[in-house]
Amino acid sequence: MELIKPLLSLDLPDIALFKKGKVRDVYELGDRLLFVATDRISAFDVVMQNGIPQKGRVLNMLSAFWFDFTEGLIENHMISVDIDRIISLEPALEPWREALSGRSMLVKKADPIPAECVVRGYISGSGWRDYQAGGMVCGIKLPEGLRQSEKLPDPVFTPSTKADSGHDVNISQERMKTEVGGNVFEFLKEKSIALYKKAAEYAESRGIIIADTKFEFGRVGDKIILMDEVFTPDSSRFWPMDDYLPGGPQKSFDKQFVRDYLDGLDWDKTPPGPELPEDIVLKTSEKYLQAYEILTGGKP
Repeated sequence: MELIKPLLSLDLPDIALFKKGKVRDVYELGDRLLFVATDRISAFDVVMQNGIPQKGRVLNMLSAFWFDFTEGLIENHMISVDIDRIISLEPALEPWREALSGRSMLVKKADPIPAECVVRGYISGSGWRDYQAGGMVCGIKLPEGLRQSEKLPDPVFTPSTKADSGHDVNISQERMKTEVGGNVFEFLKEKSIALYKKAAEYAESRGIIIADTKFEFGRVGDKIILMDEVFTPDSSRFWPMDDYLPGGPQKSFDKQFVRDYLDGLDWDKTPPGPELPEDIVLKTSEKYLQAYEILTGGKP
């Protein structure tokens, strides 16, 4: 695989910047927003100095695939990822057609609900650490004797705070219910579990386990819709079914490869992030592309 130059930032000087995230730059276009997925990569809440080629295109086009796949369950914020349609709706973007192609999504502007809606089908990550400490995740009692990465009897809804910077923090369902209201909580929990089950069943048919994932929802008027990204290697843990073996960490298609490399460095996990070596960049890019191709049968 040829190591092409990653896109770390894109300057749209005539378009108002709405928000700059770890990976996405969001621009304001009246009642619409333009999401631009760069090739930046973060780990331990720190953005690395160099990026991962093709990562932004994978995140953008994989989200588009899943938004289409799940639209029967809940409306989402996507208007289009087709650059011709985007520019027909927003002609001011014409000068950046080539740079935006494949990595941009025109969306409805929504008012975010301040919670991460996490669904876990397997016990891993922070959920595994919480389980080891007290046999629970987000206040939910789980069966005794679970092994790391083991499949849960049923998917569990384990919300967390939505942090603009720093770490998200796991919270109880009761706390989320207090913060967003009982009716909204029940709606988000029901939709999150339904979304996870639908996608997980499909992914398994393609040879990938979705161990866990997180969703963000927002309001457009009085309607709650799915927004941000969905079922990407940045928002989910993807494991190859052929290599799955509970009892320890799993091989993955996400940025765990980068985390493992960084864990082996003498780095205190505070900015600035170290520069990733070329072999780590190349292998991580291959992981993202492989996940996309397996799940969709195409290329981003």
